[in-house]
Amino acid sequence: MQEVILVDEHDNEIGRMEKIEAHQKALLHRAFSVFIFNNKGEMLLQRRALHKYHSPGLWTNTCCSHPSPGESTLEAASRRLQEEMGFSCKLTETEAFTYKAAFDNGLTEYEFDHLFSGTFNGTFNINPDEVEEYKWLSIAALDQWLTASPEMFTVWFKIAYPIVKAQTSQQKKS
Repeated sequence: MQEVILVDEHDNEIGRMEKIEAHQKALLHRAFSVFIFNNKGEMLLQRRALHKYHSPGLWTNTCCSHPSPGESTLEAASRRLQEEMGFSCKLTETEAFTYKAAFDNGLTEYEFDHLFSGTFNGTFNINPDEVEEYKWLSIAALDQWLTASPEMFTVWFKIAYPIVKAQTSQQKKS
């Protein structure tokens, strides 16, 4: 049984609850989304495994999940990157936002989502229990795909991607 950390609107911990129950009750909890780039400036996307309890088969950022009680968000992001994608790299927290989205299966994501980014250029092995497939895409190609087929992407990715994209373009300017 995986527990999530319940938080208030300022990300202060207020409790813990089993993950599915928190999604059934639509309670705000801590989460993270990891965005990995290579030296060409391409973003690593994953397509969620087809058996995931929500958003199966949709494309999203490199990995995402929830920290466990007693685990820092950075530790959890690093752990899940290794578990899902089979590699590790230095991660930097860049931003956080809150979103709420109801799904057809009765579950609701209500998350205080911490965004992390990193750079990786090596080889890796995905975990097929978590990831159906992956691809590296340029920002221009991703913009085109997202505009043409937004239904192919997770709800949180469509919120987080513009934030990460803006930060990436700011970094290139400085």
